[in-house]
Amino acid sequence: MAKTIMIQGTMSGAGKSFLCAGLCRIFRQDGYRVAPFKSQNMALNSFITRDGLEMGRAQAVQAEAAGIEPAAEMNPVLLKPVNDTGSQVIVNGEVLGNMSAREYFAYKKKLVPDILWAFKKLDKAYDIIVIEGAGSPAEINLKAEDIVNMGLAELVDAPVLLAGDIDRGGVFAQLLGTLMLLEEKERTRVKGLVINKFRGDKTILDTGIRMLEERGRIPVVGVAPFLSVEIEEEDSLTERFFGKGRDRAQIEIAVILTPRISNYTDVMPFENRKEVSLRYVRRAPDLGNPDMIILPGTKNTMGDLLWMRQNGLEAAVLKAAGKGTVIFGICGGYQMLGEALHDPLNLEAGGSMRGMGLLAAKTVFAGQKVRTRVAGTFTKVQGVLGKLQGISFEGYEIHMGETKVSGGGLEYDSPGRGVSAAEDEKKVGDAAAGMPKPAGTVTEMSEITDTVTGKKSCDGMSAGNVYGTYVHGIFDKDEVASGIIRSLAEKKGLQLNQEDGMDFRQFKETQYDLLAAGLREHLDIPAIYRIMGMP
Repeated sequence: MAKTIMIQGTMSGAGKSFLCAGLCRIFRQDGYRVAPFKSQNMALNSFITRDGLEMGRAQAVQAEAAGIEPAAEMNPVLLKPVNDTGSQVIVNGEVLGNMSAREYFAYKKKLVPDILWAFKKLDKAYDIIVIEGAGSPAEINLKAEDIVNMGLAELVDAPVLLAGDIDRGGVFAQLLGTLMLLEEKERTRVKGLVINKFRGDKTILDTGIRMLEERGRIPVVGVAPFLSVEIEEEDSLTERFFGKGRDRAQIEIAVILTPRISNYTDVMPFENRKEVSLRYVRRAPDLGNPDMIILPGTKNTMGDLLWMRQNGLEAAVLKAAGKGTVIFGICGGYQMLGEALHDPLNLEAGGSMRGMGLLAAKTVFAGQKVRTRVAGTFTKVQGVLGKLQGISFEGYEIHMGETKVSGGGLEYDSPGRGVSAAEDEKKVGDAAAGMPKPAGTVTEMSEITDTVTGKKSCDGMSAGNVYGTYVHGIFDKDEVASGIIRSLAEKKGLQLNQEDGMDFRQFKETQYDLLAAGLREHLDIPAIYRIMGMP
């Protein structure tokens, strides 16, 4: 049987995922076989395993920190919001269906056998399981049906470390208030407290820590600093969406921040390049004149395109494309670039909708989700990024639509949600409607191999300086990211001051080691081993 340690937090964003990733790395460095586990995760960032199953990306990151291959049993229940009140429910890697919040709340206890099956599979294979909670264990309106915090800790008999976020303020009230709202049997499971995200002189906290231990009657096992490491955060809580980019960078990349953005991690390889300023844009006036615009993945392509249409971002992107700016769409962003979107099964908005018209393609949403890992090569790349020709890449696909080259002149009914096609056309405006189309006939951009089945096919399209692909992680290899940066610089007639390229996977390895080193210095790791019942 594996030893366990569970990290719970006083709130969402308390740093549970970082602490779990750091402990996974520490235990691995100490010679143990370690795996992460989170019974239920709600996120739009997901990952596809080698056997074609879907899981939360946070647990995939923790698996990387542990030096093991991610597996769906590390996150047996994944909720992917499709709107403000409902989610797609994925159980042990397979889609169960869409449920409203109320439907899922009434149903979730039925998933306990699936959760325990996944946990027991890890229990047999690893020495240590690092378990992550969700939100707060003191949500008193939800505790009776809990399957992810104290309810799970009891099911698997796990000791708990409770983490509070001092960066947001009120950490003593967070920790003591949470303990106060727990039942006595739940409080006895909490074996240590962690003050997380501290900046400054730790000795200032000494008096408060003594009072915290006296009143809570639980030891503080560490004050973790606000570590400057680049590790993926939960999508809904990341602060990177609000950054302003890097000053005086030679290349500027803008990412359209749609309401249902998913897998924003696709663009992270550019964030860590000193010659690049990457920023997220949610308003048309903020777009400016970037060298490349990325339309990222989304859980609701039609809804997010309608949002862009209504707030003027679509017109701004079309105007930039007309001037020759590089436009790159990934997954849902790729679907938006075509001429039409058809949703006959009402999986999103229903009906049909006009796309942005930058690629002569149409997308039809189907009930079967594509989930696969792929390896590919750029084969027919036009325009500014033509130098990508022949470069290989790896990644994964996860989508419910099929996109094909069209003959143009496609009909569409309406974008759904009660908006007529005529009203839709009017919202785009004459300026956007009159923008020139990209030069060049659309061509299929790359050849890929499904690494699960071995099947070969084509993926993506390019026309002029407009590019689209279904492959998440397509920029991760340094040859791809560096090739794009050099191409954009050459288009501007620039000689790059420096190139600090590193394969993104190698970069992440350095960050996991930095995280582990920081936690070793500031957490009482021997005490955590003792809490787990280990020497």
